[in-house]
Amino acid sequence: MPAYLLSPLADFANLIAGYFVEIWDFLIFIGGVSAAIVVLAGAILWFTEVNSKRGKGLVMSGVLLAIIVQYFVIYPPVFGVG
Repeated sequence: MPAYLLSPLADFANLIAGYFVEIWDFLIFIGGVSAAIVVLAGAILWFTEVNSKRGKGLVMSGVLLAIIVQYFVIYPPVFGVG
């Protein structure tokens, strides 16, 4: 297959990879914000003693979510072509 036919396909694949990167960055942002909100809500429940058990669980879940998001920030997937 001639090289000039593969160039538009490679350009299209690179365009799609760029969209995947943008979507990934947005998901990382949403994950970080969600972790902060979950920890904050858990801390409020825990320290006001409204529901201490659920508050502790939310704090732990938020911390776990933050660790997972940070892992994917450090080691992102490769969306490159080729």
